[in-house]
Amino acid sequence: MRIRRESLRLYGVTDRSWLNGERLYDQVEKALKGGVTMIQLREKNMDRESFIEEAKEIGALCRRYGALFLINDQVEIARLVDADGVHVGQGDMNPREARAILGEDKIIGVTARTLEQGLKAQEDGADYLGVGAVFPTSTKKDTSPVSRELLKEICSSVSIPVVAIGGINQENILQLAGCGLSGAAVVSSIFAQADIERAASNLRCLADKIVQEEGAMKTALTIAGSDSSGGAGIQADLKTMTALGVYGMSAITALTAQNTTGVAGIQETTPEFLGLQLDCIFTDIFPDAVKIGMVSSSGLIQVIGEKLREYKAENIVVDPVMVATSGARLMEDSAVQVMKETLFPIASVLTPNIPEAQVLAGVEINSPADMEKAARLIGEAYGCAVLCKGGHQQNDANDVLYHDGKIQWFYGKRVENPNTHGTGCTLSSAIASNLAKGLKLEDAVAGAKEYLSGALAYGLDLGKGQGPMNHAYRIP
Repeated sequence: MRIRRESLRLYGVTDRSWLNGERLYDQVEKALKGGVTMIQLREKNMDRESFIEEAKEIGALCRRYGALFLINDQVEIARLVDADGVHVGQGDMNPREARAILGEDKIIGVTARTLEQGLKAQEDGADYLGVGAVFPTSTKKDTSPVSRELLKEICSSVSIPVVAIGGINQENILQLAGCGLSGAAVVSSIFAQADIERAASNLRCLADKIVQEEGAMKTALTIAGSDSSGGAGIQADLKTMTALGVYGMSAITALTAQNTTGVAGIQETTPEFLGLQLDCIFTDIFPDAVKIGMVSSSGLIQVIGEKLREYKAENIVVDPVMVATSGARLMEDSAVQVMKETLFPIASVLTPNIPEAQVLAGVEINSPADMEKAARLIGEAYGCAVLCKGGHQQNDANDVLYHDGKIQWFYGKRVENPNTHGTGCTLSSAIASNLAKGLKLEDAVAGAKEYLSGALAYGLDLGKGQGPMNHAYRIP
C-alpha cells in the first residue's frame, strides 16, 4: 500500500504512562480532534485479549476521524483487528515477513537510524520510515540523536516518505524544516499534556510548516458566490484553503443574503467586474489551482472560460452546482450548456453530485454501477476526470473517480451530523488546495475526503437550520 504523505503529517504514538485515570480511548479522541493524522497503538504490558479489544475500539475511532491506525510491533494483532498496518523496529520482524502476514493492501512502517537501514527497509518493501531519535528523549537515554545532516541525506536518498521521531515538541519541531520530511511522530508532547487536543492542534500547525519548502507557499483561487452565513461558497473555500496550508484568493460571482434557514436574496456580479477581478489576481499572484463553484449565468461563465484560457490556468476544479440536494434545478438549460462547452474541456476534474451527474450524463443513477457509468460518460465526453459524489442517495459517502480511463472508489463512513451546509464547496476547494500543493489527483481527492470527514465529525452546531461544519477544526 502506498501511503499518502499527508497521512503522516502528525503521527501520534500512544503511551499509557500518562493516563491519570482517563481512558486511552478518550485521550486518542482528543488527539484526533486536534489534528493527529495517524495513531500508532503501542502496548507492551497489557494481556492479549484486552489489547485486542482496545485495538478494535481505537481502530474504529480512527476510521471515524479519517485517520490511519497502526499497531506497534505486533503484526498478528494488527491482522486480527484489521488495522491499517504495523510499525516495526530494526530488531523486530522484517517488512517482507510482515507483508506476508498482513497482505499487500496494508501499511508497513520501519524504524531506521542510518542511511543503510533506510535503504534496506525500502528494498524490503516498507511504505515509510520513522527516523530518529532526532532530539534527546527520556525513553532512549543511551541513544545519540540522528543529526540534521543525516536526516536530510536519508530523506533525499529514499523514495518513500520519512517521518522524524524522538524528542519532538513545540519548541524544537521547526528545526526540522527543510529536511524533506513528510511529518513528525510525537508521544509525550501530545499524550502527557494537560490539554491534549490543544497540544495536538498546535503541533499540527507546526508540522504543516516543516513539510513546506522554504518560500513555497502555494496559492489557490476560488471563483464562486459569497455566503453571508459563512458556511458555504467563497467563505467555506477560503477557510478550507487556509486550513490546508494554501494561500486563498477569491473572485466573487454573486452576493447572497442567507443564513442556515435559507436564501433571502442574490445580487449577481457583472461579467465586466468579474473579469476585472480575475485580471487583478492572475497578473499579480498567479494561482497554483482554481476552484469554480456556483456560477448561474452564461455571461459570467463565458468570462471565466476566456480568462482561464488567456492566463493558461492549471489544476482547475469545477463543482457544477446546478441541482440542489432537494433536486431543484439551480441553472437555466442555456447556462448549463455554456458551462459544458466553456469550462468542462479545461477542467482537471469535475465534482458533480448524483442529481448533477444524472443531468450531465443523461442517465438514471440507482446503483454504484450507475455512478461508474455516469462518471465514465461525462469524462469521455469532455476529456476530464470526474468525481461522482455518492453522499446524496446511493451509498454511505462513497465517491467514484474516473481518471485516465480508470475507475477508483473512495470509501467513507457517513458522519451522523445534520449540519452539512457547504460540504460540496468544501470538498472541491480541498481538492484544489491539494492539487496546488502538487499532489496527484487521486491523493488530492483522498486527502480532501479526510479533511471533510474531520470537519463534519467535529460536530459544530450553529444556527436554527442546517448549520455549517467546523472548517477550522485543525487550527488552534
